[in-house]
Amino acid sequence: MPEITSLCVYCGSSKGNDPAYVEAARELGYAAAARGIRIVFGGGRVGLMGELADAVLSAHGEVLGIIPRHLMEFEVGHNNLTDLRVVESMHERKFEMFRESDAFCILPGGFGTLDETFEMITWGQLGLHAKPVGLLNVNAFWAPLVRMLEHQAQEGFIRQHDLKRCFVAETVEDFFTQLETTPVIPENPKTKWS
Repeated sequence: MPEITSLCVYCGSSKGNDPAYVEAARELGYAAAARGIRIVFGGGRVGLMGELADAVLSAHGEVLGIIPRHLMEFEVGHNNLTDLRVVESMHERKFEMFRESDAFCILPGGFGTLDETFEMITWGQLGLHAKPVGLLNVNAFWAPLVRMLEHQAQEGFIRQHDLKRCFVAETVEDFFTQLETTPVIPENPKTKWS
């Protein structure tokens, strides 16, 4: 697997109800900075996004935030980043975050986090990229989603092969270990869809 130098993190613009979510965001930020890995995220200074960015910056790491113009005030853009890019649309934001990253880490979050996560998994399934995607399962936050994906596979809507496109890590250290050791699963363009 190519060296990971830039990690995209999808996470909530709120902090959630469990203090462990904030702790995990901070720990991820410190760990990425210690490894010399740049963080790419949605550009907000609030919620888990802000906690993540502030942790990276306090550890003298690099952070790239990408935020749509119409969300600058709504999400309260983080103005102290290494680089903050304001784009014109959500679609442009997601593509730029993808383009600037070597891998993806999914912290707890809401609809937006799910949207971004499934887009990256689907793009991998379609052969548009082979970048690793990992769920950071803080206090079993993602366990219901993992069960749902397994149910979809059992019912014939997801191939077992494609379940492996997203790994599940229980701790930040586990995430980075799996990131370094999980084999890439490129899509076979000759795969039959029926």
